[in-house]
Amino acid sequence: MTVSSRTGQHFTDTFRQAVFIILMAMALGTAVNLIRPDGIPFVASWSMADKLVTEEGDTLSIPLEDAAVLFADNAAVFLDARTPAEYEKGHILGAVNLPWHEVDNYFETVIMTLDPEAMFITYCDGEACSLSHDLALFLKDLGFTRVKVLVNGWTLWKEHDLPVTTPSS
Repeated sequence: MTVSSRTGQHFTDTFRQAVFIILMAMALGTAVNLIRPDGIPFVASWSMADKLVTEEGDTLSIPLEDAAVLFADNAAVFLDARTPAEYEKGHILGAVNLPWHEVDNYFETVIMTLDPEAMFITYCDGEACSLSHDLALFLKDLGFTRVKVLVNGWTLWKEHDLPVTTPSS
């Protein structure tokens, strides 16, 4: 047997062993995941609306139509979870800016002007935006019971020509 054929055989054996180890690790990991009560699901929903379910099974998500009715009836306070700069570029008419990333700086000032018994609808922009979700959970943790999230709120609101405030208006 020549040196090059032994090297080729050694490479082939090493490759087979590596593949075997990887397959065994995957099988073991899968087995452990299946028997654990808190195992990671193999198939999950990546939809933001599906993530907006409380431990009690209630959904925090509110459909645009319902939010628009509450807006028209002046029955909800809209909280914009985006940055002040994004808020200044445009927001839902009458919305209050409570930016999630600066909630510690804004919360006390903003909350003093709001009725704790009011319906709050948080929103941000983009289907994958979690700022409004995080803000809603924060409010719920503080004892606010009437909190909903308008997923992709700013985009949906504009697309449906609902009332907004922009620098040009």
